[in-house]
Amino acid sequence: MHIDSRQLENNSLIEGDICIVGAGAAGISMAMEWIGTQHKVVLLEGGGFQYDEEMQELYAGKATGQNYFPLKSIRLHYFGGTTGHWAGWCASFDPIDFKKRDWIPQSGWPITLDDINPFYPRAQKYVEIDKDDFTLAHWLQKDPSLKPFPLDENKVWSKMWQISPPTRFGTTYKDQIINAKNVHLYTYANVVDITANEHVSEIKEVTVKNHAGKQHRVRAKHFILACCSVQTARLLLASNKQAKKGLGNDHDHVGRNFMEHLEIKTGSLWLADPADVKLYEMDFGKTKARAELAIGEKMQEKYKILNGTSSFSPLEIAADRPAFIEIWQNEEDALAKSLDKFESTKKNPTQLKIPKGFKAYELFTRMEQAPNPNSRITLDNEKDALGMPRASLHWELTMLEKNSLRDINKIIGHEVGRVSMGRVKIYDYLLDGKDESWPSFTGGGWHHMGTTRMSDDPKSGVTDLNCKVHGIANLHIAGAANFVTAGAVNPTLTLIALTIRLSDELKKKLASSKSGA
Repeated sequence: MHIDSRQLENNSLIEGDICIVGAGAAGISMAMEWIGTQHKVVLLEGGGFQYDEEMQELYAGKATGQNYFPLKSIRLHYFGGTTGHWAGWCASFDPIDFKKRDWIPQSGWPITLDDINPFYPRAQKYVEIDKDDFTLAHWLQKDPSLKPFPLDENKVWSKMWQISPPTRFGTTYKDQIINAKNVHLYTYANVVDITANEHVSEIKEVTVKNHAGKQHRVRAKHFILACCSVQTARLLLASNKQAKKGLGNDHDHVGRNFMEHLEIKTGSLWLADPADVKLYEMDFGKTKARAELAIGEKMQEKYKILNGTSSFSPLEIAADRPAFIEIWQNEEDALAKSLDKFESTKKNPTQLKIPKGFKAYELFTRMEQAPNPNSRITLDNEKDALGMPRASLHWELTMLEKNSLRDINKIIGHEVGRVSMGRVKIYDYLLDGKDESWPSFTGGGWHHMGTTRMSDDPKSGVTDLNCKVHGIANLHIAGAANFVTAGAVNPTLTLIALTIRLSDELKKKLASSKSGA
């Protein structure tokens, strides 16, 4: 069922069993999990079904620290959310991502990969990729023509990815959501405040507003914030009339540890001409699975580095390709990217002097950012058209990120050299281990994680191992805001799996409360 909240009588009361705030990958996945149940689901989407400049403006904000994309354009404010510009890359996290690593401050989740693995197949269904596993052996059996590089897998291994069409949740699941009798989708319903009980131990209701001047209240047994890492932190911090620091923020963790994936060119790979790279090639629109070069767990521990993977593309093409941070630095171009309308200028490939008998590729490294309390979301003094304080992002990188990028490429270089496949040339900006500066092409993947990190102890995080906000019985966070560390892969598949896990937990809670247990 669909209701446009602009058409409701002002100050309407909306009630349900669960209330999901945000209809992006996490919110829609959760709503889909509840279709056909006996529970009434209220799904709140701030925008409509299409891009609207007035709605998008609500996401505008400030950014300081390391140069970043315009906040207005990094998330889409309509049904389907950021899946509207998602590239479709899917891979599972690695076991090391969940472990406490003594060289990475504040690492270590209260759960392990084994707690997530059972939910990946269901997540894969939503992003329309095969339920096949992500092991190299599986894909080699599926296509015997694929040949991995003959490297020591304990040092450098081939990590498999699957490529979603990509799934646009706003169109793929629109009819199912609207036609579901127990799911009530409210569009143009921007949550601007959260009200708790007297002891701030349970949420009573949320307040929604829209540009039509309407305001409504929503009450439910459980509330799930599924509105991305930036907006979730913003909403919790702004809901401060009962908790001065914001809801869930007794220990000043809300908004902190904002993480991105560094996505950056790091060097060039020169391979002997006979080298077979089919397994690692990408043909957009056709490739369903491919591999990237990843660093083994023991090597990460030995070199005290972050987790990352490197892909490569022909150097004569990559040499003419500007970095995303350089292309999408103004809001107009960034929004064009958001709407899948950006067209890069085609150039003739650079004529490189590649020695006879070699093929040259550019190494492009995607790597996790270490948890950093100083990399954070706070509230700005400026307010948006609905009266909400705007978000302010301070993105901060450290020498751990820079040293890790260098060592990842050194390890790859040592391995391809050891087996006489070729050589790696690391770019100049990484050579000086004391240089703390970053080049102008340093950028992220538009992957927002952290800000309400998961923890066993309320003093070290915001949510518990089941994504419930510490100290508040019926407030939950869905999505990558829960992430303690970022892993080396795009977050979409894992955040959906984590959301499905939360959904199952909520079903148990409601069943238990109904039985009186």
